[in-house]
Amino acid sequence: MPNNSPSETAPHTDAPKPDPRARLVDALMRLASERPFEEISIRDICAEADVSLADFRDLFPSKGAVLGAFSRRIDRAVLAHPADEAPLETPRDRLFDVLMRRLDAMAPYRDGLREIYGWARRDPIALLRINQAVVNSMRFMMEAAEVDTEGGVGALKLQGLALAWARVLAVWFDDSAPEFAKTMAALDKELTQGQRWVSGAETLERIASPLKAIVSAAMDTRKRAREAFRRRPTDDKPAEERV
Repeated sequence: MPNNSPSETAPHTDAPKPDPRARLVDALMRLASERPFEEISIRDICAEADVSLADFRDLFPSKGAVLGAFSRRIDRAVLAHPADEAPLETPRDRLFDVLMRRLDAMAPYRDGLREIYGWARRDPIALLRINQAVVNSMRFMMEAAEVDTEGGVGALKLQGLALAWARVLAVWFDDSAPEFAKTMAALDKELTQGQRWVSGAETLERIASPLKAIVSAAMDTRKRAREAFRRRPTDDKPAEERV
């Protein structure tokens, strides 16, 4: 009969737990799929993730910050996707491809996201915060699609895409068609309309550019005139001594 010594017997070890940040994000998304978001407390998230409240405090300042970490997780999943060997020709087609990859990354969390977006519609402050997070994500989605986001028109592109994305998600949350056909049609429509709108904004910016230069030059001239007036020499002599 074999007599295995402790050193000869493989020790029993539990599988290592995922990173606590990841566990907290996963826990929040599971809870959001089960109950109204307003009813989820930080204690609930900690219990679901098997993470102490003290560790939560070290990792996140709030429940909303956990949502921010989820958004960055999705961003990374999309951005880490290898570039296509035959890149798409138009910015619109590239952006369509990037956003469909984003929906693929979000698919496991669709039930939780449906509740989170419902909560945002019920809470105006939450809606503003969600909008800012989406704008930040859309900045990187457009960078991945090689779409310029600089300047005034770039800022309008980002906000416009964030609003369009919200409309696409409203379709996606209830899309039971094979391969999300309704969602793809909605995304195609939003990008087509957005392309026309951006084209008009870029044309307006080109038309307004000379006028802005003239106004800027006029303001600089007035500023220099005011400064010259303030620096002019003053006559301190009494009025009766002036000739």
